[in-house]
Amino acid sequence: MDSHALLQTLTLLIVGHALADYPLQGEFLAKAKNRFAPVPGVPWYQALGAHAVIHGGAVGVITGSIVLGVLEALSHMLIDDLKCGHRISYNVDQLLHVVCKFAWLGLLAWGPALP
Repeated sequence: MDSHALLQTLTLLIVGHALADYPLQGEFLAKAKNRFAPVPGVPWYQALGAHAVIHGGAVGVITGSIVLGVLEALSHMLIDDLKCGHRISYNVDQLLHVVCKFAWLGLLAWGPALP
């Protein structure tokens, strides 16, 4: 992957993150995904899973890799759960999400071929 393609993919990953974390999450998922302050009648893990799958889907589509999409969904669930539990701040949450995007880019560029 040449440097132009890497920059383009990174840009799309960041834009995909912004779309998935803000307009595609919405107020309902933002509240319902928090197991420490659950919305009555809504299983928090379903809301967190749905939010994470939106992120994983964006990464999968952008990178063309199901493996990276699954890794994104799993890491996003963990990071958001840490934030909801006040173990990390909002800013650290966002930083970790961006670090993941660089990790996916590194795996695409220098790792083994991913399905």
